[in-house]
Amino acid sequence: MTTRYDSDFYGWTQEQAGLLRSGDFSQLDTENILEEIEAMGRSERRELRSRLEILLAHLLKWKYQADRRGRSWELTIEEQRDKATDCLQESPSLKNKLDEHLEKAYTAARRLAEKETLMNRNIFPETCPWTFEQIMDENFWPE
Repeated sequence: MTTRYDSDFYGWTQEQAGLLRSGDFSQLDTENILEEIEAMGRSERRELRSRLEILLAHLLKWKYQADRRGRSWELTIEEQRDKATDCLQESPSLKNKLDEHLEKAYTAARRLAEKETLMNRNIFPETCPWTFEQIMDENFWPE
């Protein structure tokens, strides 16, 4: 019995894996397999951008709300650096568009920092004031 992609995703994945293992390529659901492979790539990209967004928002808060700095922010910054590093180690080709990822993450981070600090967005630089290398440097804490 053929498992339907839309009604039993796990069953569909197991069926497709079995077909690949047995070499029965003519029975593969290639359209949905391609869709899932592309979605996996998008998911990796979203993961990296999310990590960068949280990291950048906390670096903005660190810089612009020095009087509110605390261990929680420090731990969040360290964790996001570690997780972003993991993303890049697991998917090195994400490095090919780091400038684009950083730009999009910063735009979102600026909005997030505005919401979390209740500060006017115009206080924060319009473009990211730091390089990728700086934000990932464990010794970088903007003053």
